[in-house]
Amino acid sequence: MSGVRLTFDRGTLLLDAPPGVAVLAETGVLTWDSRVGLWRAKACEYAAVTSGLSGRGVRFSDDVRPATGHSARLPDLDAPVLRPYQDAALTAWESQACRGVVALPTGSGKTRIAIAAIARARARTLVLVPTRVLLEQWEVELKAAARSPIGKLGDGVRVIESITVATYESAFRTMAELGNAFDLLVVDETHHFGNGVRDEALEMCIAPMRLGLTATPSNGLAWERVTRLVGPTVFQLAIGDLIGTWLAGLDMATVNLDLTPAERADYERWMHDFRNVTGLLRAALGSASSWKEMTKAAARSVDGRRALAAFRDAQRLLALTDAKRATVERLLAKHRDNKVLVFTADNESAYAIARGMLVMPITCDIGRKERKSVLARFRSGELRTLVSSRVLNEGIDVPDADVAILVGAALGEREYVQRIGRLLRPAEGKRALVYELVTRDTLEIRRIKKRRDGLVAGNPVAPQT
Repeated sequence: MSGVRLTFDRGTLLLDAPPGVAVLAETGVLTWDSRVGLWRAKACEYAAVTSGLSGRGVRFSDDVRPATGHSARLPDLDAPVLRPYQDAALTAWESQACRGVVALPTGSGKTRIAIAAIARARARTLVLVPTRVLLEQWEVELKAAARSPIGKLGDGVRVIESITVATYESAFRTMAELGNAFDLLVVDETHHFGNGVRDEALEMCIAPMRLGLTATPSNGLAWERVTRLVGPTVFQLAIGDLIGTWLAGLDMATVNLDLTPAERADYERWMHDFRNVTGLLRAALGSASSWKEMTKAAARSVDGRRALAAFRDAQRLLALTDAKRATVERLLAKHRDNKVLVFTADNESAYAIARGMLVMPITCDIGRKERKSVLARFRSGELRTLVSSRVLNEGIDVPDADVAILVGAALGEREYVQRIGRLLRPAEGKRALVYELVTRDTLEIRRIKKRRDGLVAGNPVAPQT
């Protein structure tokens, strides 16, 4: 077969070949596009298309990659020295044809593994990150290791180099143009993908090598999609595997608290209203119905919506009870010489603690420059306590904290692991201390064991409800 040509077209592959050649359809990823009279496939199927064609004896011209510009250069950077488990993770990824997810706790050096992977692969690389804060952190880390320029897509900057860092959103917007420019795709915080939102950014990139990084792998249909787009989990350790050796030691204290009589009356009333309706819904939907299915059904009726509102009221009450407020105050006084992170379920609770105890809040309302200044003051010791709802959960490098107070009531396993991981970056003689405030005879009690499973080796984090 002569004159067969493979090209890149706005996030897809086009193969110029006769329509009646059945062997092309047998690749499993090429389909005939009658609109343009060519065979088409997703860009992420580049390796499958080329190997499929070669394996079937089809001679073709591969014109997918651009021949000049940034994409013609190879990255030049120093490979960092890896800890034994980091080297094992990289070896496991390489043994799976450089495709797959490495799951390691916060503070264990996933970025270092990725930099070593880029150095060893010597491949044009695109690093995807969920936030502008992580965009900046990755840029700093890569510049420290690289002898060639580092590109950046996001935060108002558009500079493409052989190693480029991009936010998910910026990558999604430009992948139709740049999806053929990279051979290695590093996906930080991979658990954000798999639910359809921005998954196209992964589909529109030809990169055959793909490295996913996460502290909290999941399961279910969303993770199956991640496996197809990035690769399977090739290496996984939990916090429990590294504590005391490669991460700081950890002590956990559960502080059991009671509701006041007035709080108990409100809580029981709201939960009674909630259970009355949801009990009927679960009976109708079946005991195996998910929380998402149940809430969707509840939202269709007036009584169901009232039940969901009652549940939210109960959650809001548990977020910062009178006993929790008093306990936080006592613990902050006890640990006035430590660096303390206080985690809440919502911004309302974070601001209430900030106002009542004169500590600095870090929320989504705090601008980037102010947040950077606050973290610098925390690092220097000028500030010794920060309170946050979710901003510090993921990505932000929190320096030197050694005590955490988990106040929030609505934590899922993923948030739980991320918050504890904020304290575990190792330091000489460091032993972290986590207080978990739990209200007796409420939903919080039943959630403790489920959340702590995420800290145990071999236990991937389940999807949150």
